[in-house]
Amino acid sequence: MFPFQHHAGNPDPGLPIPGISRRSSLDSSQNHSQQNHSQQLVYETTRVSPGLDSPTLNKGIPRVSSNATFRAPFLSPASRPGSSLWSPPSYPYLNQGPDSPAASSTALASGLAKSKPPGPSTKIAAKLTVDDKPWLKEGDRRGRASWWITFVIIMLGVAGAGLLCWSGINGIDMLKDSDLCMVMDEDWSNGISDDNWSKDVMLGGFGNGEFQVATDSDKNAYINNGQLYIMPTLTSDDIGTDSIFDGYTYDVDNCSTDNSTACSVTSENSTKTVVNPVLSARINTKGKKTIAYGKVEVKAKLPRGDWLWPAIWMLPEDNTYGAWPLSGEIDILEARGNLADYGGQGVNYVRSSLNFGPMDSLLTKIYGWWETKRGGYHEDFHTYTMEWDSDFIRMSVDSRLQAMVDITMKKEKQSFWNRGDYPQTAQNGSAEVVVENPWENSGWSAPFDQQFYLIINVAVGGTSGWFPDDVGDKPWHDGSLTAMYDFAKAQDTWSATWPSSADDRAFRIDYVKMWKLGSC
Repeated sequence: MFPFQHHAGNPDPGLPIPGISRRSSLDSSQNHSQQNHSQQLVYETTRVSPGLDSPTLNKGIPRVSSNATFRAPFLSPASRPGSSLWSPPSYPYLNQGPDSPAASSTALASGLAKSKPPGPSTKIAAKLTVDDKPWLKEGDRRGRASWWITFVIIMLGVAGAGLLCWSGINGIDMLKDSDLCMVMDEDWSNGISDDNWSKDVMLGGFGNGEFQVATDSDKNAYINNGQLYIMPTLTSDDIGTDSIFDGYTYDVDNCSTDNSTACSVTSENSTKTVVNPVLSARINTKGKKTIAYGKVEVKAKLPRGDWLWPAIWMLPEDNTYGAWPLSGEIDILEARGNLADYGGQGVNYVRSSLNFGPMDSLLTKIYGWWETKRGGYHEDFHTYTMEWDSDFIRMSVDSRLQAMVDITMKKEKQSFWNRGDYPQTAQNGSAEVVVENPWENSGWSAPFDQQFYLIINVAVGGTSGWFPDDVGDKPWHDGSLTAMYDFAKAQDTWSATWPSSADDRAFRIDYVKMWKLGSC
């Protein structure tokens, strides 16, 4: 038997304790509650809720909420009042109410002795000085060197990033306002002024097989709310549907071309010859306002409707290098009126392009587009801009950051002849001919180094490929001899997509501005 078992709290000490007769464990348990124990060895009277390990769990007595006094049946030496250590009670939860947040860590912290600061070393006779620690005197040279190396590298990185940004910004080609002279500032306050504009009036298709008649009617080009409206309408509204297909001769009033076939047409059902089913308009600044290098800015809202083809573009005043495409074409804006689900870039896309070539069969196109992710360009006005000099051409929508075409001509390899990468010979009509450079004696920007004039129009359909075959339920094929007839027969389908409101169907132009490069 161990000495610590000779303790009055031990119900069965094994060895007799002087002055106390030996008793059985059962007797001790029965008399336990009657003994006058030390306050430190008795749990306080409390309301008990049995816990998982409680001695009263599943017992009849004491019941829940009973008043009872408990005493640990056995205390180790470490748990005795005189011990300097502490061990947790056998049932610590008995002192806590059912909702008490107390934890054993609280009791543990209260029982631990307060920590003491470490005493001085008994191995060192006196406190060490700096001389005893030479590394404190000399410092960490390698650490200091690595810090400075890191700092210098960071500064070089910042400087390099700044230089890169500066060179990027400085390298952007742009025209300064001080280098430009205003040629035209059209706000329509004087209507469609004859000082600035002429109308193309004909039905010949303008080289694209277009299906509209370009008229001089005030129904198709007019000013409303300080804006130009180019409004496509149905020819059948004027002459009736039957006249479109048979027995009617349509003469274009004030036709602007000497080509008689572009001024008159007679419908004949047997040959599937039809009167152009749509009336529209086309205006230009030829012979009135032109620029060779400069800037064009147009604020416009696109029309909505299947197979509508709005455009803002430029042609050369004089065909210096020869007929199209030798002298070039600049398309600042082209679009389609079909909705976004059309499949061939609908009204949510706008496009720019440069067209040129040494002959018809070797046409080169440099083009690009911009897309709006929500809605379309028919929902609001947008600004379309072209900047142009001997070194670069940029065409953008709303911002230079949204450039559709941005090219430079600062090196020989950037010339349009080299961009075309033309073969030595090519088929021209029925003969194979040597391909010659028509711009050989000009600069690298040729053919875009001559005077160009501005055109604004709304075309409809056509056989040039602008509307690809078999896309978006296209009702005609470009190679068909009856393309316009097929389009006219489907009028009930495509005209149903045209808004009844002129505000939505018309190509609306808020203003047009042109500057030339150089002094006024």
